[in-house]
Amino acid sequence: MIQATELTKRYGTRLAVDHADFTVAPGKVTGFLGPNGAGKSTTMRMILGLDRPTSGSVTINGVPYHRLAAPLREVGALLDAKAVHGGRSAYNHLLVLAKANGLPRSRVDAVIDLVGLHSVAGKRSGGFSLGMGQRLGIAAALLGDPGIVMFDEPVNGLDPEGILWIRNLMKALAAEGRTVFVSSHLMSEMALTADHLVVIGLGRILADEPMAEFIAKNSVSYVRVRSPQPAELAPKLALRGWRVERQPDESLHVYDTQPAQIGDVAGAEGLWLHELTLVQSSLEEAFMRLTAGSVEYHAGQSDDQGSPDGPAVAGWGTPLESQAPQAPQVEERIQ
Repeated sequence: MIQATELTKRYGTRLAVDHADFTVAPGKVTGFLGPNGAGKSTTMRMILGLDRPTSGSVTINGVPYHRLAAPLREVGALLDAKAVHGGRSAYNHLLVLAKANGLPRSRVDAVIDLVGLHSVAGKRSGGFSLGMGQRLGIAAALLGDPGIVMFDEPVNGLDPEGILWIRNLMKALAAEGRTVFVSSHLMSEMALTADHLVVIGLGRILADEPMAEFIAKNSVSYVRVRSPQPAELAPKLALRGWRVERQPDESLHVYDTQPAQIGDVAGAEGLWLHELTLVQSSLEEAFMRLTAGSVEYHAGQSDDQGSPDGPAVAGWGTPLESQAPQAPQVEERIQ
């Protein structure tokens, strides 16, 4: 388990990590998310004793990293895949690490086979591709068969097969009861891999909760309804107190309810339905919504492109005159 308490790091006048409190528990994949400059790398470096906290503390299984009796056996980390001696072969790089940490040579063979580098184990790592370098870094992290693993952007440079492999590997490690802490900018990959999320922005912890709860709290869902009788159906739904928006394609977006409730109303009124779909935000949309005010580096953009929900479209969010004026709260919007 990794436990951070009031963890703070200053570089001169810059506050990189601001009194961070979070827990990374065993038995699950915990994603560590945040915009560029949010403090993710600094936090991971402090966990591994590479940076000293200005104040507060972070422990691994109850003790600071520098007090671990056998660090590589307790925690394995991939922070920078390029941090290898380019003149050494992959095998010798791992062998040096093994000998320095009192690990048997058999562990070198085991992790080389695990990451799929057997055919190039005798080649110098300086000539490796980015993806091969990532695999070597993962092999080094797993060399001591640790109970805690930390990966920073582990899928960087991997091909689709490699991405699927590392995703399944992280899930398998968590299923064995290990603590898995992974930082990534690939929201689609985190949505498929992580069970729990720790989100940081401008050095402050913004969320520390299960994936499903995070998305539910930081997103807006609605039911997309298609009917050959939208003009008749919309006011019936609005009379129930639900917000209804007419779309240009004659579909309805209905908020604050569930598909079954809409189906009940349509059935009671004798109206036909062609679609009832619950539309929920993705992890990326929820993340963008939560961290919109915590982004340190902004690319140049025009005023109509600043919505955290995506590029703005002319007329977005502007109610038009309702085609069913007799029904309350029925709106048409250009989507």
